[in-house]
Amino acid sequence: MNRPFNMPDEFVDGFMKAGASLWRSLGGTANGERDDAAVSSPLGASGRIAELQADYLKGLYQLSEHIIKSAAGGQSEGGIETPRGDRRFNGADWRENSLYSILKQYYLLNSRYCVDFVEALDLDEKEKHRLRFFTRQLVEAMSPTNFVATNPDAIKMATDSEGQSLKAGLDNLMADLGRGSLTITDEGAFEVGKDVAASKGAVVFENDLFQLIQYEPATEQVAVRPLLIVPPCINKFYILDLQPANSFVRFAVEHGMTVFVVSWRNPEESCGHFGWDDYVEHGAMRAIEITRSISGADKVNAVGWCVGGTILSSALAILRTRGDESVASVTLLTTMLDFREPGDLGVFVDEESVLQRELTIGKGGIYRGAELGFVFQTLRSKELIWPNVVDHYLKGKPPERFDLLFWNADVTNLPGPMYCWYIRNMYLENNLREPNRLTMCGTSVDLGRVDLPAYVLATVEDHIVPWRSAYRTTGLFGGDTRFVLGASGHIAGVINPASKNKRSYWVSDERCEEPAAWLAGADEKPGSWWNDWIGWLKPQAEEQLPARTQLGSNLYPPGESAPGRYVKAKAG
Repeated sequence: MNRPFNMPDEFVDGFMKAGASLWRSLGGTANGERDDAAVSSPLGASGRIAELQADYLKGLYQLSEHIIKSAAGGQSEGGIETPRGDRRFNGADWRENSLYSILKQYYLLNSRYCVDFVEALDLDEKEKHRLRFFTRQLVEAMSPTNFVATNPDAIKMATDSEGQSLKAGLDNLMADLGRGSLTITDEGAFEVGKDVAASKGAVVFENDLFQLIQYEPATEQVAVRPLLIVPPCINKFYILDLQPANSFVRFAVEHGMTVFVVSWRNPEESCGHFGWDDYVEHGAMRAIEITRSISGADKVNAVGWCVGGTILSSALAILRTRGDESVASVTLLTTMLDFREPGDLGVFVDEESVLQRELTIGKGGIYRGAELGFVFQTLRSKELIWPNVVDHYLKGKPPERFDLLFWNADVTNLPGPMYCWYIRNMYLENNLREPNRLTMCGTSVDLGRVDLPAYVLATVEDHIVPWRSAYRTTGLFGGDTRFVLGASGHIAGVINPASKNKRSYWVSDERCEEPAAWLAGADEKPGSWWNDWIGWLKPQAEEQLPARTQLGSNLYPPGESAPGRYVKAKAG
């Protein structure tokens, strides 16, 4: 079914299931009637709902009293303050105009009540997490800032422009409806290979699944052991090579590393047969083999990010089981291997939704990147959806020029069999953490056999890979693991250039079973984790030798210039 803005079935189904959970918790039955016995069950007996309603009425009374006193010109305490960091109500009218101030405060009071109401319900944690997520979607959607009639900035712009801002906004809306997705950035502002993904290098290998890029050295001496990066296949690799000032690739090259990056193909219908094993064996494992061959080194150092880290870890477990010691160390960036706490993405995953996808694309087909992109936008709707709705549709503004949002909008498809296997075995059944439960590429997988030095980075505000889930990797690998917790979220926490000296990170040499205990004993360090990582990596990279002037090798000669054509392909 085609829906506006590429809304996937999982979102609609999740919303309906959240509503069903709410109805049942309030005494509703499957046939739509109320069960009075259920209403007088422990939910009511606990008194939580009654207390919450009493607090809400008290808040209404205090707010009304505040409004009356303010209207009379008196001084009054008790107005509801905008939560810290909430930029929706930054305009002066929300503070200085009494009507807008009242509207804002009633919205904040009702929002708080909705959120607290969900927390008071007697539901299992999975149901409550889903209801919590979709309640947040509704609460954020109903903000008065999202409507022309209740947004003072939009009204002022319409008045000053004699309605031209509204006309431009309507044009923007119709254009987005026509293309089927919300515009979040100026998609013509950057060119891949020129403005972003511009580091010098060449494609030294390709197959139907990926191109392998080798980058030119930036130092006279380079480490003996090269660095191979396996990015997620659900996004394009150039998040690691946006622009010179924030390029992780450039940082590694400038610190004497010979860098190789996997550039996954953006699959079309002809690739709809690829499975998880293909990404592990013909992707990560093949890239390791070629990187080692070209460099002539005894071993390589490997980095994996997000699902790229899951693919890489699977490959390493297979290689170690087979007696292959061609990898010296592994770095995992915001990667989940234990999926017991999958974060907000978990609200879209249950047996019914996974089975539906398996029936439609599990044997062949494509999971469209636009649908996956919509899901990721909902995880941060307050930042990625509603500000764009306000700016583009209510105010008629053109989209902003921002490299990270440009990358975010450059979505990729996924092969159906690969996606379905991943969702079932990782998110639904959490099989990877169990030794030998999974067989990949004909080999039983045990992460405990990955007895390499490991650097595991998580970020404290990550909404895709909760840092506590990433921390559990320390109990799965068999080697010495350094866990580092960076500030910010899934993307900004990783792409935190050392040169800007922003944010901070936490480190500790103590190994604790519980993540909270580790954090309690960790030390906070100012600046970027990049500096900590490069210091950890250099001993794994061995001594240095003169940098080669030629990329590739006789067996794998350089082909097209970086970033190659795979990364430039758009999702259909």
